Amino acid sequence: QVQLVESGGGLVQAGGSLRLSCAASGRTFSKYGMGWFRQAPGKEREFVAAISWSGSSTDYADSVKGRFTISRDNAKSTMYLQMNSLNPEDTAVYYCAVRGTTYSRISYTSYEYEYWGQGTQVTVSS
Repeated sequence: QVQLVESGGGLVQAGGSLRLSCAASGRTFSKYGMGWFRQAPGKEREFVAAISWSGSSTDYADSVKGRFTISRDNAKSTMYLQMNSLNPEDTAVYYCAVRGTTYSRISYTSYEYEYWGQGTQVTVSS
């Protein structure tokens, strides 16, 4: 059974940083692309960042480009999201997700992700 567990969320002031982690189990982690999504109150879930199975390719939503960095450590079956220069608009529940197909391209759409974590709250105060 695949399990994804996020951690690292919390309350931070505008301009601050947080590092989210997503620990995966139950699957050969290194064969699958992964991504981060977020959902703010009253809004739909949106794409944040994605990384290929090898870690060689990444992409970001325009709103976080240059501020967030996605990475993965396949030896530890863990994905990360380093978030810098946070602003109140980044406040949301952040979810990690894993693709349903092996060695697939980066995906920006939630329906192409098969498994999801429970989410971790990120709150940025002004």
